[in-house]
Amino acid sequence: MGTILFVSTGEGVRSTQDLSEVPKLLAEGTPFWIDATEIDDPLKAVMLDQLKLHPLAVEDISQERMAPKIEEYDDYLYVVIHGIHCPNTDPAHLETIELDLVISERWVFSHHPAEFSASEKLREEITRSPRLMAKGTSFLAHGILDRVVDHYVAVVEKFDGVIEEVEHAAHRGRSDAVVGRIFSLKRALQKLRRTATHQREVLLRLSRGEFDLVSEKALPFYRDVHDHFVRVADLTESYRELLSAALESYRSTVANRMNEVMKTLTLVSTLMLPLTFIAGVYGMNFDQMPELHWAFGYPFALGLMGAVALGMLLWFRHKRWW
Repeated sequence: MGTILFVSTGEGVRSTQDLSEVPKLLAEGTPFWIDATEIDDPLKAVMLDQLKLHPLAVEDISQERMAPKIEEYDDYLYVVIHGIHCPNTDPAHLETIELDLVISERWVFSHHPAEFSASEKLREEITRSPRLMAKGTSFLAHGILDRVVDHYVAVVEKFDGVIEEVEHAAHRGRSDAVVGRIFSLKRALQKLRRTATHQREVLLRLSRGEFDLVSEKALPFYRDVHDHFVRVADLTESYRELLSAALESYRSTVANRMNEVMKTLTLVSTLMLPLTFIAGVYGMNFDQMPELHWAFGYPFALGLMGAVALGMLLWFRHKRWW
């Protein structure tokens, strides 16, 4: 994707990869947006020499940061937020994507990895409908943030169906793979929760009019983005609780099944104990045993064992142990 410069004109928006236009655009006061997927030396020169970004801000943009943040400089705002990306349809494999956003009065600069689909959608939208850039940089930055949060909602909602399947599997308690699945989903939600905790604060600061570069007309839209992200954070927390409940349900189901197995084995062992005793008595082979040379001794011993076993089974049933 590279670096693309979007320039607002009287008739619409044109795009180019030629950054040599930036000094002229700055001199004329023409609104523009630089969207970059990688930071190379020519782009760094533009950031330092033309956009007058602080060297520390340029260094932060070039590196990956773990936590969202917002910093106010003299002529611009530097915002770091994180989007999410699923390499496949499984939300357990979600990854966070850093988005660096610099908002000035006449221009916006953004940097993100190439797989960040929200920016690609905004590029296409601006090309089709230039009204967003015509409204000003506050609305353009809002458009970027709004698409980031919308993508959050789409990915987080995938957890709903997945967790429902996990809950059914946990209630059945038939496979140990359920535990691994639950922990993988919880790890993904924990990663999402850590990001959401800081990011919610960043969006709140943008939405309450703390910065002059965010126009008053755009504040309701920023509040709407913040409200959507609060919903994402709440859903994340509720999904974590559902997974914890599913794990407890699985453990309870397995424990109950184990109790039933142990109960059955205990009853069988108890049933065999008197039968083993009878067999042991008649297996001693003493000469003076009355039944040793009796013609009906063998049937008598078997019948005695059967009667004892039947009596114990009836007793177990009466006690509701069987």
